[in-house]
Amino acid sequence: MQIMNTTEAAVYETHLPFEQRRQGKVRDIYQIPAKSGQTGMVLIIASDRISAFDVVMPNPVTGKGRELTTISCKWFDFIRDLGIIQDHLISTNPEDVPDLDPSLYDQCEGRMMLGRACEVIPVEFVVRGYLAGSGWKEYQNDGTVCGIPLPQGLQLSSKLPEPIFTPATKAVEGHDENIDFETACEIAGRDVMERLRAVSLEMYTKAAEYAAERGIILADTKFEFGYALDEAGNPTNELLLIDEVLTPDSSRFWPADEYEVGREQDSFDKQYVRNWLETIVASGDWDKTPPGPELPSEIIEGTVARYREAATRLFH
Repeated sequence: MQIMNTTEAAVYETHLPFEQRRQGKVRDIYQIPAKSGQTGMVLIIASDRISAFDVVMPNPVTGKGRELTTISCKWFDFIRDLGIIQDHLISTNPEDVPDLDPSLYDQCEGRMMLGRACEVIPVEFVVRGYLAGSGWKEYQNDGTVCGIPLPQGLQLSSKLPEPIFTPATKAVEGHDENIDFETACEIAGRDVMERLRAVSLEMYTKAAEYAAERGIILADTKFEFGYALDEAGNPTNELLLIDEVLTPDSSRFWPADEYEVGREQDSFDKQYVRNWLETIVASGDWDKTPPGPELPSEIIEGTVARYREAATRLFH
């Protein structure tokens, strides 16, 4: 699926003429009502907003939304070719959005995904191949990640003996919360969780192998799934991979040539912004509550450069 190229312009937020609009930290999401003989659709716009510590920064990272969309759509193609699971993606072309005025195409081009409407399963399907983030914190305290016992003596950023499936709850606000597999089964059903655990592990393994051949370590990632809706808006039994997939916003990508066990890794994501913000916090100029500080131009440029490098290494 090709992403359209247009003159670069920041899109901080959109206000398209559809009744149902939901704004996340990064994406604007619109429900497209079903028409006769058709199922409903969802329009996802990846803006240039960036968040850190659950706070959306006041100025955009120009081009970030395009890079996220390009990466996500390439991975959807990759997973389709493997035949692991179907996905929600229908089009990235503004002309395919029903009743969208052409004057609004510029807000969508290169940063939109039009997908099938789904009932979202309220679980984050996280797969970890390395010990980092909240997993490292839990391991230090308990020797486990999401209740899964791990070998003693692992360090920060250690490669795990094999990838592990570590679900989390989907938080409306704030951080997602790690849960064990049994709790996830209580939320979504055991049959569904067992199937999607296998699907998630297979997708992660294949993607990690692909990335490794291109000099990138896929340390961990999270997937989302949903039940496709029928024409009446009711959930069917058809499970689809939804949302974004294997982007720097939903994954940890590390440069393999700089990897070193026992420390935090450089990464192709917004860690660059977090590191700068930590210096602002340390100086007493911000306390990690809204509003966030204005990002300097060099931080913006450095951040989007990391997203672009990830896209270039992976798909060019």
